[in-house]
Amino acid sequence: MPLSHNQPFKLLEEAYGLAAGLYRMVFADPQADIAVCVLIRPADPTRRKPGGRLPIAQPKRLGQTRKVAQVGALSWISHTLLQELFDGHELVPQSLELHSIYYRPLDDPKTQETFDQRCCIMQAFLDFSQLREGLLAHRNLSGLVQQAMKEYSVSQAYVRRLWSMLCTYGFTSISLRPRWDRCGGKGKKRDLSPVLTRQKSGRKTSGQRLSKALYGTYGQSIQPGMSIAWRAIIIHADNKIPAPKPSMRERHRQIITSHFSKAKAFESDGKIVDRPLVLGNYPNYQQVKRVLTTDTHWLQKVLEKTSQGHFDRTLRGMKSRDWEGTSGPGYVYAIDSTIGDIYLRSSIDPSWIVGRPIVYILVDVWSTAIVGFYVCLTGPSWETAQVSLFNTVTPSQLLGDLWGYDMQPSLFPAPTLPYTLQCDRGEYLSKRAKATGMDLKLNLGYAPPFRPDLKGIVEVMHRILKNTQYNFLPGAMDARRAEYDLRRSNPAEATMTVRHYMQYLHECFFLYNLTADRSHRLDAHMVPAGVFPSPAGLWSWGHALGIGYRQVRAEAELINLLLPTSDKGRVSRSGVKFCGNDYLSPIVEAEQWSTIARTSGKGWHIPVQYYPGSVSKIWTPNVSGEGLINLQISDFARASEELTHDEMVDAFAYQRLRAAEVEHERVLKSVQALRRMQAIKASSVEQTRMALDRARGRQPTITEARAMEVALQGATPIAEIRGTRRLRTEAETTHIEMIETLFGEMNEEQGNAN
Repeated sequence: MPLSHNQPFKLLEEAYGLAAGLYRMVFADPQADIAVCVLIRPADPTRRKPGGRLPIAQPKRLGQTRKVAQVGALSWISHTLLQELFDGHELVPQSLELHSIYYRPLDDPKTQETFDQRCCIMQAFLDFSQLREGLLAHRNLSGLVQQAMKEYSVSQAYVRRLWSMLCTYGFTSISLRPRWDRCGGKGKKRDLSPVLTRQKSGRKTSGQRLSKALYGTYGQSIQPGMSIAWRAIIIHADNKIPAPKPSMRERHRQIITSHFSKAKAFESDGKIVDRPLVLGNYPNYQQVKRVLTTDTHWLQKVLEKTSQGHFDRTLRGMKSRDWEGTSGPGYVYAIDSTIGDIYLRSSIDPSWIVGRPIVYILVDVWSTAIVGFYVCLTGPSWETAQVSLFNTVTPSQLLGDLWGYDMQPSLFPAPTLPYTLQCDRGEYLSKRAKATGMDLKLNLGYAPPFRPDLKGIVEVMHRILKNTQYNFLPGAMDARRAEYDLRRSNPAEATMTVRHYMQYLHECFFLYNLTADRSHRLDAHMVPAGVFPSPAGLWSWGHALGIGYRQVRAEAELINLLLPTSDKGRVSRSGVKFCGNDYLSPIVEAEQWSTIARTSGKGWHIPVQYYPGSVSKIWTPNVSGEGLINLQISDFARASEELTHDEMVDAFAYQRLRAAEVEHERVLKSVQALRRMQAIKASSVEQTRMALDRARGRQPTITEARAMEVALQGATPIAEIRGTRRLRTEAETTHIEMIETLFGEMNEEQGNAN
């Protein structure tokens, strides 16, 4: 009989005291003529063992899910009788497969701890020899249960429940996996209905917690929980909104207006008007948003944001590949880097020479067309190679915005990701290269070392000079000047910046793709077809013939996978900042990130994807929607959009190197100012001392002295002296008499002198 330990089987009819149903074999001993099995699911659900209470028809609480009855009662039968049932085809072996969740790794530490504890408790039950000896010795499970209770200090009910799980799902450790995902926890629907008496689930509101602290009871929440009726109304109302869907705020406004604003009233003139909504009679924004986003597939969200025609044209998946298995344009790209035979200047200060650039070129092997390139100051590395690949597949409009130039495409259709990317051995062995290849479904290949002839046209394009690379070091302007003085070339003749050189190479490659002679590539079929003998002509003909390869990816996915990522972006009270620069976006302003950061008293960090060749744009995930948020550099930023990240780092590194000199200059100015202030103070003290030594007779009061000082300066009238009206009148009279007397004496002295 092919029944062994842990084997499920089905008994079709009741026989020899065994009820019909699904069983699991515990063990079978033909020599002792003993077989032990456990009934998992009886064929008759209403069947019960004699004695005991009747099962409760309804749960004690409305809406409560009935618990599955535990199994595990041992059924002893003669092995001979069991063999007869098998031979008579009344016993049919079965195969039970567990849910896929049982084979997933446990990510939660608490779940892992519970699972390990269960495995330790049921160790004797999982060991076939110990289980067999325990059953034969006691004819039941009491010995094994008592041993587990004594060793691990657990209850008998807990051990019996774990034994029921082993009998149901199999005598393996994965059967003991906790299924807390079925307990109505996080992410599960807990809608209210008229038959349920429970309150709204979730955290108590601030008002309820305050009521608990003051009066000892939470009370009812003003905003009720999501109900089954509300959910159905929201879904029905949202289906009435045509695609592309508006913003979530606008969708919430339309749903509430159309299906929840029901109250009407008659005015005195007989007109029917809408009455204001009552708080608690309609779902709030968060409830509507959760209904429309939680149970919606991500592809459905994409369909909601665009029309069906636009989705079919630009966002649909690749349904067929008629060029599959055929070598043609777009099938294999070769990428390589070299040192540009030119010196560049800095965009920050053209008097700075930043050195020779690193140039990446991607060439289509079949058509010899240059499909992409990139100019940078750092490299070579897989990070810069990824940016080169991004330049190849990104739209020309976005690339033109990043480099500040109208980059006209020369290849139609536009290049996309290839099937195979041939790169250098160092890039091929990079772990990040493998990860990017898996994410983009990109095959990586490389030629053997010291075999540039096998790398195809890309090496011919470069015409690499056998010299040593001069690495770019941020902030080392003075060191670079000293290095250039030792070279035979004249770096002082350099005039282009990185931005200018990128634009210049674009025009060179544009001209090459359209005019390079490829007559030797035309065969007998291409000549009658009128193929223009150029790389662009071969590219277009190959795709038109159907032997090309295209792999289109969404722009947000390419930005996320190919551009460098940094976690240094931060949302503060003044906006979004990255590398000391401010960035703006309509989405950020609409969601009021800066207001949230200011009112909460603290900001938060956000991940940022940036383009190394320009500081004009950054991207960050849209946490409240789909895709990425495109942020433009602000006019108040510390850098302009034509700068590269390397140049900006160069400037700040140079500033840091001059920090000691700046601080020294600041100290000198501070010391000089302090000395002048001390001299002024000493002079004033000396003048006051001399005046006090010369003073004789009655001194004027403060009010009188102030009035005389104001009159001499000819500024503030005497009426502005503070005090009562009487004091001001007396002071003014005294002031006028004193001034007239002084003027008279001065006139007499002047007359005597004449």
